Amino acid sequence: MSNHTQKGIHSRGYLPHIDGAEFQVITYRLNDALPKAVIDRLRDLPDTQRRQHTEQAMDAGYGHCWLAIPEVAALVVENWFYFHGTRYQLIAWVVMPNHVHLLIRVLNGESLSRIVHSWKSYTGKKISALLTGSPPSIWQPDYWDRYIRNEAHFQRAIEYIHQNPVKAGLVKNAEDWRWSSANAGGPPALPGML
Repeated sequence: MSNHTQKGIHSRGYLPHIDGAEFQVITYRLNDALPKAVIDRLRDLPDTQRRQHTEQAMDAGYGHCWLAIPEVAALVVENWFYFHGTRYQLIAWVVMPNHVHLLIRVLNGESLSRIVHSWKSYTGKKISALLTGSPPSIWQPDYWDRYIRNEAHFQRAIEYIHQNPVKAGLVKNAEDWRWSSANAGGPPALPGML
């Protein structure tokens, strides 16, 4: 897997991002997915612990959990499929009640920042219009990404994404979660990519 064609690392002051990696795992969350008190507690933890505790806190279901509303979840998934095959290839994905995880293959030198911005901008406006009383900012300002290093990492990423609803106690089997590529028969076959 040739995934080290990095165009550069950049940051908007929150998280470092790598554009140019072919395969990327992306997580982004609703603006109220983590209360301020939880965020403050997480800041003091070492990196690895902070990541683990952040994932546990997101799975605890804080916030309004607008993504649990079927019309909202469907909107997010439909938006991902809009540029599937042109800007990126969706490999695995899940919509949780207050956050999302995706594994994509970035195509044609597209910018990961541009891809995520388009997802969040479009769905943020649509969700705000759909829900009464929603805040002006639906999504948290940044996103978390990690480039896939090898085939084992690729497989672990798919497993993590599909098992997230099970780990959060939302379903017993990954295939039972409606808003996941596990429910849609799993990730598409990608012959010759790895």
